[in-house]
Amino acid sequence: MRIIFMGSPEFAVPTLLEMARSGRTPVAVYTRAPAKSGRRGLQMRRTPVHSAAYSLGIPVFTPSSLRNVEAQEVIKGLSPDVVVVVAYGLILPIPVLAAPGLGCLNLHASLLPRWRGAAPIQRAIIAGDLQTGIDVMHMDADLDTGPIAMRQMVQIRHSETTGDLTSRLAAIAAKLAVSALGSMEAGLLEFREQSKMGVCYSHKIEKSEADIDWTQSAEAVRNQIHALSPSPGACSKALIGGKAESIKFFRAKVVLDTGVPGTLLSEGMRIACGIGSIEVIQAQRSGKAVMSGRELMRGAKLVPGTIFCGAAGC
Repeated sequence: MRIIFMGSPEFAVPTLLEMARSGRTPVAVYTRAPAKSGRRGLQMRRTPVHSAAYSLGIPVFTPSSLRNVEAQEVIKGLSPDVVVVVAYGLILPIPVLAAPGLGCLNLHASLLPRWRGAAPIQRAIIAGDLQTGIDVMHMDADLDTGPIAMRQMVQIRHSETTGDLTSRLAAIAAKLAVSALGSMEAGLLEFREQSKMGVCYSHKIEKSEADIDWTQSAEAVRNQIHALSPSPGACSKALIGGKAESIKFFRAKVVLDTGVPGTLLSEGMRIACGIGSIEVIQAQRSGKAVMSGRELMRGAKLVPGTIFCGAAGC
């Protein structure tokens, strides 16, 4: 089959590599255009998929949109049998969806119809979901509403951050993509409509969601920390050297200690929540390296009784 691959972040790279290893190297790769990076924005950084495709010698296209006729004609000219999409980041209009004879397959990181949309992994962790997975979906004109051909479910561990779970699901997506393409080649890939029950949307994470509300339960605070790790990082402020300093939290566990919400309880960096407490495993001061909770406490000279507070200040 002639395959076009569309993807951008690191999450999509294992699928591209696995396709190439299986002898299904795409005839072209579509990804987001290089973005400015560096302190002064003078450098242009390729997406991880762009770099992977370049190393494989695959032609790369980086249009800013697929809505114009010129971009659509280029895709038609490539004569694809199927398009494989993994976290591409651009809308595929109807002419693009109709270009491949066998349609467009999307590898989506949730159990559809739950968490359609942009941030399914983060939303699943924030919500405290016990499981998630990868769905192989036939794309249609609406957002993640197409019929499903394959699914692999996984349990979400309490210790997992978005970074951890993303890596695990990326490996699963790679295997499922190759399996789906093999079934498609054999004419055996069958689709079933999504359930009309349990539909919900995973809206993009907003910066305002990073501020920790310590009156929440310890489970909710831990889920927020893990969902926003490694980026953008859940945060809270504390007085360090007489100044309010923001601290980012990346990994935590629930413990049974109790106290006034937002209060540092012990040298193990246990912080009281509305119900229970969390023990901070990894955190970061502004301009410092990520370190353990104990190391951060020692370096910042934080003592039990210190109060963590919101974005408005301490």
